[in-house]
Order: sequence, then C-alpha cells, then structure tokens
Amino acid sequence: MQEIVADSAGPSRLQRDLLPRTLEYIRTSGLRVGDRLTEMALASHLQVSRTPVRAVLEELARRGVLDNEPRRGFSVRTLPELDAPSATPPNEIDQLCLRIAGDRHGGRLPAEVSEADLMRRYGVSRPLLLRVLGQLSEIGMAERKPGHGWAFLPILDGEARRESYEFRLLIEPACVIAAGFRLDAGWVEEMRRQHKNFLEAPWSETSSIALFEMNAAFHEGLAQASGNRFILNAIRQQSRMRRFSNYDWAYGQDRVRVSCLEHLEILDRLELDQREVAAALIRRHLEQASVLTRAQQDP
Repeated sequence: MQEIVADSAGPSRLQRDLLPRTLEYIRTSGLRVGDRLTEMALASHLQVSRTPVRAVLEELARRGVLDNEPRRGFSVRTLPELDAPSATPPNEIDQLCLRIAGDRHGGRLPAEVSEADLMRRYGVSRPLLLRVLGQLSEIGMAERKPGHGWAFLPILDGEARRESYEFRLLIEPACVIAAGFRLDAGWVEEMRRQHKNFLEAPWSETSSIALFEMNAAFHEGLAQASGNRFILNAIRQQSRMRRFSNYDWAYGQDRVRVSCLEHLEILDRLELDQREVAAALIRRHLEQASVLTRAQQDP
C-alpha cells in the first residue's frame, strides 16, 4: 500500500494520524465495496470530532479509496491492501492496550508511570509503546504529564460503577424522548452493520476492545441524536471513565449476542418512532448490565 504522506496543501498532522487508522478500520470492520462510510460513525470509532474525519474522508476519496457522491456521501470504492509484513500487526496495539487495561484494573500498574518503566514491564519498543499511549490518550484513558511520564484515568471501583449506572439510567432513556431527538439514517445503517458483524464473527481475545468501542459509539450516538450538547458530553465522559474497566470482557460471547440484539431492538423501535418504548428498552438494557456487573464483583 502506498505510504500516506501530505504535501504542503495536504492533511494536518491530526488528519495524517487518522488516515492509517481509517484505512485499518475499512480493512478490518467488514466493509465491502459500495458500502457507505459516514462521518458520524467514523468520528465515534476514532473518538474525534467530525471536522478532521471529513478531511480524512475527502483525502481518501482523492486517493481513490472512497467515492464521494452528491446526496449519498462517502462509500468504499476499493478495499485497501494490507500493510507490508514488516509493519506492526494491527492487533499488537490492541493486545498491549488490553494488557495495560487489565493491569490498571487489577491494581498491578500505578496511576503514574514512565515510558521506560512501561517498556521494561511489557518488553516492547518505544515506537510501539508511543503508538499505544497515543491511542490511549486520544480516547481519554491516559495523558502525558508535564515534563515526564504518563498518568492514567482513575479506575471505576464497585461503588463508582453503581453510581455510573444510576446516573446513566437517569440520562440515557431521556435522550430518545428529548424534543430535539433526530436519528441520522447513516449512523443507524452503520450501527446495524457493526452489530451484525459482531453477531456473525468468532470471538477473540482482542474483540473486547472493538466491542466496547461499538457499545460506546451506540450510546454516544443516541446522546448526540438528542440534540442536547450537555447530554452528549455527559455520556462521553461516562465512556471515558468506563474504558479501562470494560476493555477486559468477562461475560462470554452469549452476553455479546444479547447486548447486540438489545441494541438492534432499540433501533427498530426508534425507526418506528416508538420512542417511549425505546426509552423503556434502554432502561432495561442498562439495568441488566448493572446487575451483571455487580454479580461479577461479588465474591
């Protein structure tokens, strides 16, 4: 695959960083030639605003990877080739993210740590570590300390998780009955596609990262559809706090299926404009997830 570089009139540094991640997403998410790729879905996946995402999609259209048709938006024109064998395998980053998340959640990794300590602990090179830390930083799980080292977001303990679900039960059902609620048809299509892929694909160790990000994109998408920026910001904050403790999925593939089907049923009701029913389904979905979480924490 041709190396992605930018000339003086090309993408910004952030957009250049997003280009390979977008190509990886197109390769690994089950998209086929002709499938749509929406700004909202990609922005949710990459955890960035739609402005840099739009520039990335336009750049990929210029490179012939995507088509950009009036009134239809972006669609896949050709599937990107895999990177050269010498490149870091895509799942190596996910695997290290999982190890860091598991160690933080298990209390084996301090809240503040140096790059040298992390390199020794995990036996990885600095370039790979910086890619992982950069990804964790983008989704709000880690931040570089002034001058030296990195700090991780505080972990949700049992009581904090209970309060988190209590808060979400108050807010998320209200999203879909808000006066300004408007569903984006492209987002719904993308959510259906991602959930269908999860229902059909075999489960692997690193699937938990993609599962959490899809779940987060679903709940944040409903919050965004509410038309209320404060609701959206609140749900995004919940996602950031939950990432470390949810990347290590411990509930089995059966629960994955249940969660996906519940999300799809919510979408069905919303597309029929049965918003009160959808709100009740969201409440039931969160209540069941809360019970499952508490059961896992009990000795």
